[in-house]
Amino acid sequence: MDAVIYSSHSTLCQQVFAHSVAAQMPDSPAAVTAPWCLTLLGEALTEASLQSVNTFVKAQGWSISGVDILAAGTDCSAIRLQLEGELDFNEARQALLVLAGEQGIELTLQAGTTQRAPKLACFDMDSTLIQAEVIDELAKIAGVGDQVAEITLSAMRGELDFQQSFRKRMGLLKGFTEARLAEIAPKLPIMPGAPRLLRALRALGCKTAILSGGFTYFANYLKDNHLAVDVIHANQLEFDDGALTGGVIDPIVDGARKALLLQEIATELGFSLDEVIAVGDGANDLPMLSLGALGIAFHAKPKVRAEAPQAIDGFGLDAALYLFGLNDRQIAQLLGE
Repeated sequence: MDAVIYSSHSTLCQQVFAHSVAAQMPDSPAAVTAPWCLTLLGEALTEASLQSVNTFVKAQGWSISGVDILAAGTDCSAIRLQLEGELDFNEARQALLVLAGEQGIELTLQAGTTQRAPKLACFDMDSTLIQAEVIDELAKIAGVGDQVAEITLSAMRGELDFQQSFRKRMGLLKGFTEARLAEIAPKLPIMPGAPRLLRALRALGCKTAILSGGFTYFANYLKDNHLAVDVIHANQLEFDDGALTGGVIDPIVDGARKALLLQEIATELGFSLDEVIAVGDGANDLPMLSLGALGIAFHAKPKVRAEAPQAIDGFGLDAALYLFGLNDRQIAQLLGE
């Protein structure tokens, strides 16, 4: 990808294709001084897509006061624009989602003050840190996949809340043995970019937590074998004589409890909410996504993506590092790559 240079004093986009971005990329991006940052992510950011973004910015009455190229890889390019101007965050975010869809890129808006490493990062587990919904996988193995799927659909229709649906689904797993769980845990597919992101967060001194409607059994396995996680809160499986009872150990970790746990952990560690980020994919993640400095919907369903403050869709979990104001050189140095 070639360099794209914007004037620092206007919204005019000067697309200059002169030399490689890699040769230009500084050791670190410029300090953020603007009230807003807009990060552009794409496999390749073309002149046409950049011009569309520039036209949009100009039409809103905003100005671009700074540009940093954060990534210029063969599979991911990232450019951060510092934006000056008055804006309604929710209105701007919705409009940018439409523009991003039209251009086939990702556009993430955030307050300039959030372009920094968090002190606490809270993650959903299923379909966020791993590429699976564990309870669905267990149900398939137990031969009750269709029944569990129907309960899930009923919850989505609003006929059951999360706690009701969770209890019903667990009841169908009665008799599932701990030995079989031990066979499944090593086969859980890790989300691309998750180990790298969590290692980077640890290197940055950030505490990390799994807040999951899944199970501590699998979250602890991930912590012990794959992911640099500090704290785990998830649902506990109830066993009797080496097999699941079908019962539930309260309290169930639902959306409201995730939000409460995030606040409790932050308070316990002495962090304010503007030093916390949350990442998840489901509707039950929205309460915690709305609390911190960043609330990132990751590979989420359209409804969640539309409601969450930020979103990452087409890249690995480690793309979140660009939202902390880091470029590829800094990330590689941080991870010793």
